[in-house]
Order: sequence, then structure tokens, then C-alpha cells
Amino acid sequence: MELGLWIDGTTPLPDILDAVERAAADGFARAWLNESTGWDPLTVFAALGERAPGIELGTSVVPLFPRHPFTLAAQALTAQAAVGGRLTLGVGPSHAALVEARFGLPWDRPLRRVREYLDVLDPVLRGAEAEVRGETVTAVGGVAAPGTKAPPVLLAAHGPKMLALAGERADGVLTIWTGPRLLADYVVPGVTAGAAGRAAPPRITVGVMASVTADPDGVRDGVAGTYGMAGTLPSYRGTLDRQGIGGPEETLVAGDEAVVEAAVRRFAEAGATELMLFPEGSPADRARTVALFAELAGRSG
Repeated sequence: MELGLWIDGTTPLPDILDAVERAAADGFARAWLNESTGWDPLTVFAALGERAPGIELGTSVVPLFPRHPFTLAAQALTAQAAVGGRLTLGVGPSHAALVEARFGLPWDRPLRRVREYLDVLDPVLRGAEAEVRGETVTAVGGVAAPGTKAPPVLLAAHGPKMLALAGERADGVLTIWTGPRLLADYVVPGVTAGAAGRAAPPRITVGVMASVTADPDGVRDGVAGTYGMAGTLPSYRGTLDRQGIGGPEETLVAGDEAVVEAAVRRFAEAGATELMLFPEGSPADRARTVALFAELAGRSG
């Protein structure tokens, strides 16, 4: 199982690029950057260019609804060329509350929209042309990016139909707020069933909030304050409800090094192919957490 590191994308751009370089020096397999209300992660990676050559790069996630698939394909292929083929393109439909409030776009038929979006994105990333006149997406043509290999695409998914689509049409899944038991019993089987008949096994990337700390309850309270709203979003709420837990803070992995390392092993045994670490707690706790995961990454490498 690989270990990746989520990079805080709210800091100045030079600091983000430096953080990716530190993640590479620490031995992490991949640096992940999400799209929120600030920097565009694909442009950030293009700005990184050939720096930090020892690390792969991933977006977690780029929302699909605000972009036409040709636009996203052009951005992704540009970033892929700039970083020398190290990109993983993590995408997802986002959430109704965000799409409607932030972008003023309708949230309807998300499964069909994602499927039709991938009908365009997949061939275009591979250098072919698409002709799709669907219910939600129309696209005729392609994107020229000579000499650029298509990046793998991971789909953010929580519900059973989206998990199956991640296996069927993408290279795997990105998920979060998921413990080892739900991963083994629900996520992995759902994605694997969708991928039946495909040559490569699906990638299962799990975002994990973790803290090596002497104060697990305090860190848990902090996670509740920061991420509590996530528990109100339907797709996340479904994942929490399937585990019988109240909020994202209950998925936090916290304790000393032995406790956290044991939890990492459980994720590997449950079928994760990569953990994306979100370090939590005080600055000292976060540093201690990153140090442990770097040590584990070195062992797995």
C-alpha cells in the first residue's frame, strides 16, 4: 500500500510548491492537492513542473460540473506534460449544496452527468476524438497534446452506483470518512465489481485524518469543528451512516505511534492501495504524524 500526503492548498503558492518538495524528500508516494476556493491544483502542478521529481502528484478532487470535459482534458494534459507524466487526475461531481450555491448550476442526474462526462474525458485524454450528444453533455472533437500520455483518472465516490462507475469507467476510486471495515465490506467490493473484466485492478485511495498525539480527544474535537459540515452533505452522510457514526471526527485515527501504525495496517488489510494522509492536531502533532507516515512510506518503498 502506498502512502500519500494531502498538501494544504490555502497557503501562498511558493509554500505549496515547497511542501510538495518536502513530501518528496520524506518519501511519500504522492502529493495530493484539492480544489476549493483558492488555487487551481492543475495549474499549481504545472507551475511545479520538473521540481520534486521523486513524487507523483494527484488532484483530490477537481469538480466536474463547472467545467466542460474538453476544458478539463486540456488542463490535465497540460499539467501532465509539465510534470513529466506524474499526474493522477482525481475528479468528482462535488455536492449539490456547493454546485448550486457557488456556481449557480443545477444539480440533477449526477450519475448520468458523470458517466457522460467520462464518455468524453476518457478518449480525449488518450488523444482520440469524442462525439457525445448526451442528455447532460455535448462534445464533438478532441484536444491536441502531442506526446502526452493520458493520466490515470480516479473518481470520488460514496454511493453504490458511483462506486461501481469508478471501477467500470475510471482507474479506481477516491473516498474519505471511510474506516477499514466499511472499506473491506462495501467500498472495495463495489469498485471491484464495477471493474470486472478490466485488465488492471482498480486503485482504492482513501483519505484518512490521522494524528500522532497525546490528546486524541482534543484533536477529535478540532476535527469536529473544522469538518463537521461534511456530515450534512448527503453522500458523506451516507458513508457515516453506513458505519453507524455521527460525524467525520469519529473516523479520526489518533493516538501514539503504535496505535496509528496499527490502524494503517488495517487499511492495507481491508484493500486500500493508497492512504492519503490528512495530518491533524497541533503543529507538533502534525509534524509527528507526518514523520511516522514518512517512516512507514520508507518501509513500504
